[in-house]
Amino acid sequence: MRNRILVPVDGSDRAADALEFAFEEHPDATIVGLHVIDPADLYGAPGLEGGAMINYEEIHRQSKERGETLLENVAEKAADRGVDCETELVVGRVAHSIIDYAEEHSVDQIVIGSHGRRGASRILLGSVAETVARRSPVPVTIVR
Repeated sequence: MRNRILVPVDGSDRAADALEFAFEEHPDATIVGLHVIDPADLYGAPGLEGGAMINYEEIHRQSKERGETLLENVAEKAADRGVDCETELVVGRVAHSIIDYAEEHSVDQIVIGSHGRRGASRILLGSVAETVARRSPVPVTIVR
């Protein structure tokens, strides 16, 4: 049976590094690219100028299009390397969505990029990679 490796992607350099690591270390696995749209990010989006209402549907549409583009790039990179690939776009809290996806879709391992924050910024911003590593039902490799 082929291993399924979950790689969350968000467009960051660290996520790209994690994807490359997964391709190199698991060339015979099925790579599952996952992008999570966090609803909290939609509420923090720019656009409130002079009391105007933000069009959350438009922001959500743009976020979805961006996620789909990221996942298309994952699939293209996998195809270039001859690696099996699946992609999935979900909406939810990022760390919890990654963990839930791993639990519900027979994932064997998660490879995730870390932004390497330390000190106060890590405390204030949290760490998706750390939360995933602590709560994951499967092994997690954090790429820095």
